[in-house]
Amino acid sequence: MSDHRKEERENLKAFTPVFRLNPRSVLGYIEDLTLRGAMVIGEKSVENGKQMTISIEFSGDLPELGTPNIVIPARVAWCRKEENTNYFMIGFEFVELTPENERIIEAFLRRYKFRRQAPMKDVE
Repeated sequence: MSDHRKEERENLKAFTPVFRLNPRSVLGYIEDLTLRGAMVIGEKSVENGKQMTISIEFSGDLPELGTPNIVIPARVAWCRKEENTNYFMIGFEFVELTPENERIIEAFLRRYKFRRQAPMKDVE
């Protein structure tokens, strides 16, 4: 699989848990997110190519969204153990994104994404 992304992912400041459904268990926490997928940091390896339904439980700080939790079918695109840690980086590709899920993700990204600063230029 190519490491080239079609869409830039956003690193997030919020502590956002991701759960596997059926049976419900914690997969980890979102490291970055797009409308196409997410990267999750977790303590357990997940099989590449595995299809599953996941639940992302966004912070309740978004009054315009109520309780913004989404349930979404996803495929494990890749899973790698982080060097010198006990954690795994898991790349999920969203299989089907409803308009409501898209609206929640976009609102969450607007609220919590890291604001990247432009590099400082030398003053002459």
